[in-house]
Amino acid sequence: MDSVRIDKWLWAARFFKTRSLAQAALRGGHVSINGQGCKPARSVAVGDRLRITRGEVQFEVVVDGLSDRRGPAPAAQALYTETENSREQREQRAELRRMGAQVGPGRRPDKRNRRRIRRFSGKD
Repeated sequence: MDSVRIDKWLWAARFFKTRSLAQAALRGGHVSINGQGCKPARSVAVGDRLRITRGEVQFEVVVDGLSDRRGPAPAAQALYTETENSREQREQRAELRRMGAQVGPGRRPDKRNRRRIRRFSGKD
């Protein structure tokens, strides 16, 4: 096998849970091969560079192997290598999200605290 459809490869490499989710991401422009947008039927070969956006997370990977079957996670991870730059950026974004979650108020004010806020702001 020297090439495989990109939607099958994304599914086999476990970037998306179903092939239809992979196809929707491809149609939406969330996946590019070697810097160019692509359709679900486009072939991917060993050595291609993929940029995959899934929600807020971005991956940049190099294709190391081909498969059109979904297997166990270790086999799926052997199909690609994530670039060092991509890994660093992803970890930095995750750290920023964690820091942001800790800074904000944990929950909504209860009735007593809402009364205090209204009294303090002069709206009571």
